[in-house]
Amino acid sequence: MAQSLAKLIVHITFSTKDRRPLISPEIREDLNAYISGILKQAGSPSIQVNCVVDHAHILCRLSRTRALADVVEEVKKGSSAWIKTRGEAFHAFYWQPGYGAFSVSQSNVGAVREYVVGQEEHHRKMSFKDECLALLKRHEVEFDEQYIWD
Repeated sequence: MAQSLAKLIVHITFSTKDRRPLISPEIREDLNAYISGILKQAGSPSIQVNCVVDHAHILCRLSRTRALADVVEEVKKGSSAWIKTRGEAFHAFYWQPGYGAFSVSQSNVGAVREYVVGQEEHHRKMSFKDECLALLKRHEVEFDEQYIWD
């Protein structure tokens, strides 16, 4: 091919440090929008972003020229710096060091988008920890549970 073409859709999730419930409803929409802006600048436009009380879910189209780890690092650094400017209650805000990322086929984008949007309802029945373990198992990611949690 004369040019490089790609469409890589990824579902990314990560939590606040120690899964602390720091993402209040008052800042949630602004945080989602801020993360979307970081993704756009990184060439990885968001399809859906939804942060809940202790974690984030991102569905985006990954840049064909950027590594996933670099994009996630930019999102976490930029959004953490931004959230700390939102008031004294957020000065100790940090994201956990790691993340989970899962490929999404074009045919499943709608379902994953609904899943991301429905996080408030979803977490009335399941903890973030259980959700992560379920995602890892569903996507057949090998892991040792003793090294997943901070």
